[in-house]
Amino acid sequence: MSTLNIVILAAGKGTRMYSDRPKVLHGLAGRALLQHVLDTAAILMPEKTCVVYGHGGEIVPQAMAQYDTSFILQEPQLGTGHAVQQALPQLPDASLTLVLYGDVPLIQHTTLRQMLGAPDALTLLTVYLDNPTGYGRIVRDSAGNVSSIVEEKDATPEQCAIGEVNTGILAAPTSLLRGWLSKLRNDNNSQGEYYLTDIVAMAVAQGIAVHTVQPAHIWEVLGVNSKAQLAELERTWQHGEATRLLVHGVTLADPARLDVRGKLVCGRDIEIDVGCIFEGDVHLGNGVRVGAYSIIKNTIIAEGTNIAPYSHIDSSEVGANCHIGPYARLRPGTKLHDGVHIGNFVEVKNSEIASGSKANHLSYIGDSSVGNRVNIGAGTITCNYDGANKHRTIIEDDVFIGSNTQLVAPVKVGRGATIGAGSTITRNVPEGELTLSRTRQTTINGWKRPTKDKK
Repeated sequence: MSTLNIVILAAGKGTRMYSDRPKVLHGLAGRALLQHVLDTAAILMPEKTCVVYGHGGEIVPQAMAQYDTSFILQEPQLGTGHAVQQALPQLPDASLTLVLYGDVPLIQHTTLRQMLGAPDALTLLTVYLDNPTGYGRIVRDSAGNVSSIVEEKDATPEQCAIGEVNTGILAAPTSLLRGWLSKLRNDNNSQGEYYLTDIVAMAVAQGIAVHTVQPAHIWEVLGVNSKAQLAELERTWQHGEATRLLVHGVTLADPARLDVRGKLVCGRDIEIDVGCIFEGDVHLGNGVRVGAYSIIKNTIIAEGTNIAPYSHIDSSEVGANCHIGPYARLRPGTKLHDGVHIGNFVEVKNSEIASGSKANHLSYIGDSSVGNRVNIGAGTITCNYDGANKHRTIIEDDVFIGSNTQLVAPVKVGRGATIGAGSTITRNVPEGELTLSRTRQTTINGWKRPTKDKK
């Protein structure tokens, strides 16, 4: 097979998006539209990938800097044919060029592979629509061969009734494409643009075979030109993710109320309630339950753990048989061992908590190492920041910390120690002892509460 090169057209402004952001950088399922196309293109293992960009200037190549891609500026934007012309100097003649669009994010590599089987022909991706309004029609001769593409405004009533339409995605030998593009004219349309679709008639006149391929799903070729269309494709994507999870045995309380914005890997007997969002790479072990409206990002959760509703977990590791939430927050750098309880309105950041430890209410644990079987009372916080630097708190095994305690880091609490409620700890606590810092309880006789001043 000929060397494959891919040209992705991404210069459109997206006027109907009503946004200063280039259209191809708007997000779908947690990734920019253009990222979806680049990721699909990479599966085909092309020799070279070129992105032709325009509106937004250097924002597009900067946002896609992680890709091994050539970025080519189209300035001014004079149509799709002119856009492909900008990439041709980087493409060798002895190759096949596949043209994709940065605002058609759901195209599947399985469909595109079907277009690469005829390296000596022009291959068009077409689709049959019940309502083809607005699309260029595929005109065929009496033998069923493609003869041309007719834009709707130029079509006869008979041609307007044709249901097969052009998607714009095509594959062609680069040497032929170079010759066709050099002959494009822009004086035959009111926009003064060079249309890529005009090469079809040139191929037919030259006796070059014109093949067509149809996608397995219409949504593969749907483009994004408005926020409404973007929202529609978002739900299409999420429906596909929900279906995949259901097929693999995941229990979803409502498949229509799920958002996967990355890669979600699930074990067996997983239950996910409504409104949950999964971002980045998330792994759920066997028997994990995720409560309603929880948000989990770049996290590994081991088997048997229960995530109660409204919990937020980001870049963390959660061991087996833990209980998290409701309304808990695990921030980046958190590592929980097996059987840990993190309760309502507890926040953990950059801390490791060993097996069997509990912080069930209204606490903050930051930059800390917590041992086994530690009980952290309600309202306890680690004071890890001195206004300039972060400091670490170390709590050894079997410590009991009373409610409303402040641990001013750097500080170490020895094994088996008990801290009385309401203490502010600024020095290391010895093992096995009761430590507290309170003044003697005093009653002031005759004290009166302040009252509001009369107006």
